[in-house]
Amino acid sequence: MKSVDPGKVSIPEFHGYLLGAVTPRPIAFASTMDEEGNVNLSPFSFFNAFSANPPILIFSPARRAKDNTTKHTLENVKVFPEVTINIVNHRIVEQMSLSSGEYAKGENEFLKSGLTMVESIKVKPPRVGESPAAFECKVNEVIPLGQEGGAGNLIVCEILLAHFSEEILDENQRIDPFKMDAVGRLGGNWYTRVTGKTIFALPKPGPVPGIGVDHIPEEIRKSVVLTGNDLGRLGGIITIPNHEAVVNHSHSKQIIDLKRRFHDDHESYINHIHAAAKKLIESGNIDEAWLTLLQK
Repeated sequence: MKSVDPGKVSIPEFHGYLLGAVTPRPIAFASTMDEEGNVNLSPFSFFNAFSANPPILIFSPARRAKDNTTKHTLENVKVFPEVTINIVNHRIVEQMSLSSGEYAKGENEFLKSGLTMVESIKVKPPRVGESPAAFECKVNEVIPLGQEGGAGNLIVCEILLAHFSEEILDENQRIDPFKMDAVGRLGGNWYTRVTGKTIFALPKPGPVPGIGVDHIPEEIRKSVVLTGNDLGRLGGIITIPNHEAVVNHSHSKQIIDLKRRFHDDHESYINHIHAAAKKLIESGNIDEAWLTLLQK
């Protein structure tokens, strides 16, 4: 494994490693205003949600590494502590990218990008009409993380009002990730689109924790067929199936066929048992996967 000491490489080099590894990152499309009422719109991928009560979003405009200057967004929130954070989906990703250009102070990136300014209700900075979700916020605090080029500045935003497009809501008025079509930031010029087969469900552990991978029998844990993800799902059960259930499952057609085909090749038999269990795991049938894996 390659190890990199951030103190022994250039800021741009480590910046590249950092942004390439910490992915995907959501994008805060931040609308702010200066003391003269000029609107600024700019995207930031050092961004996430950090609290629901109070509802807090934090994004971080970094000092420019080349000359240690600061961005208009940071300057604006220091004199006018309000911001509207808009979420980026695939439909507006090119316009978002266009707005990130180094326009002069006072230039309105809404106009440059062709996006629609919609008047906010509780704050002055407008929201992006085409955005699937937007958050009107007051700025509680600006926390500088350093004074040199590349240093971030945490802008702690408290949500005062949230807006969600009807187009992204399901029949229960919850956000549907397939309808959201969100975009995430990777390293360099790369982005990712949260859509189609990139979206998957993963059941959360219940109130009673699973047995854990360490309690899976060694011959299963050291399988050459099963992956770490497979073992993670297997470790989520509360109890291992009992002997009677395993014996009953041994009479299934699949197990009988495998025993017949590989009666003189135990290693191949075990590998095929594990392969069959893997398919069951992938289909979400964890109980049957366990019954299959415990066949001798």
